[in-house]
Amino acid sequence: MQTTIKSAVTFQGVGLHSGAPVRMVVRPASAEHGIWFRRTDVIFKDNLVAARWDVVNQSPLCTKIQNEAGITVSTVEHIMAALMGCGIHNALIEIDGPEVPILDGSSQRFVRALLARGVQVLDTPVRAIEVLKPVEVRRGDAIARLEPAGELQIDFSIDFADAAIGRQSKVLNMANGSFVRELCDSRTFCRKADVDAMHEQGLALGGTLENAVVVDGDRVLSPGGLRHTDEAVRHKMLDALGDLALAGAPILGRYSGERAGHALTNDLLRCLFADPEAFRMMVCDAATAARLPGAGVHMGEIPAVA
Repeated sequence: MQTTIKSAVTFQGVGLHSGAPVRMVVRPASAEHGIWFRRTDVIFKDNLVAARWDVVNQSPLCTKIQNEAGITVSTVEHIMAALMGCGIHNALIEIDGPEVPILDGSSQRFVRALLARGVQVLDTPVRAIEVLKPVEVRRGDAIARLEPAGELQIDFSIDFADAAIGRQSKVLNMANGSFVRELCDSRTFCRKADVDAMHEQGLALGGTLENAVVVDGDRVLSPGGLRHTDEAVRHKMLDALGDLALAGAPILGRYSGERAGHALTNDLLRCLFADPEAFRMMVCDAATAARLPGAGVHMGEIPAVA
């Protein structure tokens, strides 16, 4: 069955790129509502923005969505991953600025608060997008691919010159609570040189050593070091789940990413939906619904991190 959150939950923080304070409230929604954002600071224009693949305004640093009135919400990937990973299909997200709060750079605080509120089961079957044949997109040496599978699987590889990251690969079956157990606490990461360059350009003004893993060669500069030895690739998988959540329904298929980022995953969804023979929308029976991300997840599965 479809789900929503039982009661509203509020988050306050700063935007990663603007550094501006932001307040965000995730509210329950009815069946078939899907995920929508409402910009409460916008009054004289359409302030509703759908969390959907076809309204993505591609950006190299985050995932930004935009409605026809030009109203945007950026850095939606971490809250979208949390909703998908907790098995929440319907929600209205009110936000008083153009950027989702970065919090600690992962999805863990979102997950913890959502699960604390509880998941409400709705009396409407959940649908999923079944991948019927392989689709693939490339940009340079970056590749993203979807192919048929009985549940959502993510296979990701990254390769960075910095020894603190290097080459990392990981494969996960995202059924049930796998996202909460394995990925939700993994933070965004960046090179110190890139941070310095972005600050000079007026970007990533809200970025700190407390909400991102910053590396410099073989050194991890963030206090406490890494939460996982392969935290970087885990975060890329977190991002991929959040970007795939913009499909509008859970995906049954295997996603493979090699150096892939937000824009390439969006390219992949556009490629998938451009070919009617590559997918079908299906109503999930009980066995299929039990294999979806977030099915049966509970608070005890959240990793214990500082």
